[in-house]
Amino acid sequence: MPNLPNPAALADLRADLAAARFTVDGVAGLLGEVAAAALDREQAICARRVLAAITRGQAPSEWPPLATLISLFLLGDAMPAEALAAALPRFGVEVAMAVGLVSSGESGLHPLIDLRPHTVVGIVGDPEENWWIAADPAEIARRGPAKPDHVLGVGGASLTLLQATVRTPVRRVLDLGTGCGIQALHAARYAEHVVATDISERALAFARFNAALNLGDDAAKLDLRLGSMLEPVAGEQFDLVVSNPPFVITPRAEVMAKALGEFEYRDGGQAGDELICDLIASVGKVLAPGGVAQFLGNWEHRAGKPWQDRLGVWLDAATDAEGEPLDAWVIQREVLDPAQYAETWIRDGGTTPDRDPVAWAMAYRAWLNDFAARDVVAVGFGIVTLRRPGRSRGTTGAGVVSSSTTEVGTSVGIAGERLRRIEEHAGAIRQPLGQHIAASLVAHDWQVARTDTELAAERLVVAADVTEERYFTPGQEDPNVIVLRQGDGLLRGVHASSPLAALVGACDGDLTLGELIGGIAHLYEVDAGALAAELIPATRRLIRDGFLTPQERLAE
Repeated sequence: MPNLPNPAALADLRADLAAARFTVDGVAGLLGEVAAAALDREQAICARRVLAAITRGQAPSEWPPLATLISLFLLGDAMPAEALAAALPRFGVEVAMAVGLVSSGESGLHPLIDLRPHTVVGIVGDPEENWWIAADPAEIARRGPAKPDHVLGVGGASLTLLQATVRTPVRRVLDLGTGCGIQALHAARYAEHVVATDISERALAFARFNAALNLGDDAAKLDLRLGSMLEPVAGEQFDLVVSNPPFVITPRAEVMAKALGEFEYRDGGQAGDELICDLIASVGKVLAPGGVAQFLGNWEHRAGKPWQDRLGVWLDAATDAEGEPLDAWVIQREVLDPAQYAETWIRDGGTTPDRDPVAWAMAYRAWLNDFAARDVVAVGFGIVTLRRPGRSRGTTGAGVVSSSTTEVGTSVGIAGERLRRIEEHAGAIRQPLGQHIAASLVAHDWQVARTDTELAAERLVVAADVTEERYFTPGQEDPNVIVLRQGDGLLRGVHASSPLAALVGACDGDLTLGELIGGIAHLYEVDAGALAAELIPATRRLIRDGFLTPQERLAE
């Protein structure tokens, strides 16, 4: 793991990496589309062929710095000292060795870490930035199984959580199980203070290095603490909690330990999916009023039991520090059968049937036996969003806005109504999903704060991304299916009756909802009261999901 150099050396390293164009776009541009895509799939041959062609016939000191950095830190190839000296002229080879980025061997300098570019998309008005995230070498570079204390870089799960996070300016953020620190680094862009915890000293060292390398003065916002789950922050409160926890469902059998061992970054040490169950039940205790918790998880689908019902029991146990229930929204994004799940995570640790057939077979059997013992027929993966009820509307406090405007972090409703959603979206979505989740939380609060009579007096506007699809049986004048399609967020498709489609089409802010329903009732020659009983609940759902927007919010 890297040591923390002085600020001047870090500035030199940043300058060298930037000068070499060691960025996401720079790497893709040098390698080309095919080789870059192959590298993303952990396939190195294409990239090595491109780099060999670029450096052929040149002395190592003349190699393009970007080619050297890709070879060393992304592919794990040994490099001549002269090549690295040319790639990092300010930082220097001696400092790179002293800090723990590389070591010297017979074949040249060997990488001790994975250092790769990361693009930071602008958040709350900030410009796009280029970062460099250090972690333990990926499989493509280490060429073998990971060690138990392996620190993972920015993988697919990390990016999923980053995209799903509700990012509004807040005072305090907790990154639970920070790993290399990527969630905490992003949180530092919109929070005043960030606490990042991990059970691994090694992970905290990487997080500390990454913060110093990329955040500059904002690195002081990070408070890194050693400990398991919520133990390091007992008694504290946060406006936002994010976590990519060790959610992998791993057999605890002795044969499993002999086959693969346990990995701190993914194996939580509890049976089945109990870690996520416990996190859902306990995280509300550290949420400030109006605070939001978002994390990834796996959950078991058991024979004869709807997975939604099982998650519902977990959510029933989710309460805040005062015992009040939390708002809850679970989005299942993927489902694997037991065999697929076992294969995925055995390979994740670096074991393959070709590399170690005995360990592969032992682990595979252990996983299948463990699932069979609990009648597990599948495993779901998804995003959990929990929210502590805020103080009453119009008061101030952590995460609550002191105005008549309901913002993310408030929770107001009729008769204490809370948000409870358990749904599945396995298809494409529009990123960043966090913006859509934030807007949906606001919209939920807005519509439940109004009685049906009050809602009928509001003027609504159809969202710009909404389209309408109509399906006809040949020869018929009227459609037999109408779908309202969303072009943002979860890309929902909602089946609509003809009156509902007419209502949405007429929502331009000129007339109130009640006036529109009255006009549509007259058009269809039906009772206005009966039509309102059908359309107002449907309208609430469309507001919550972003199909319709209150005109008053557009004016803000």
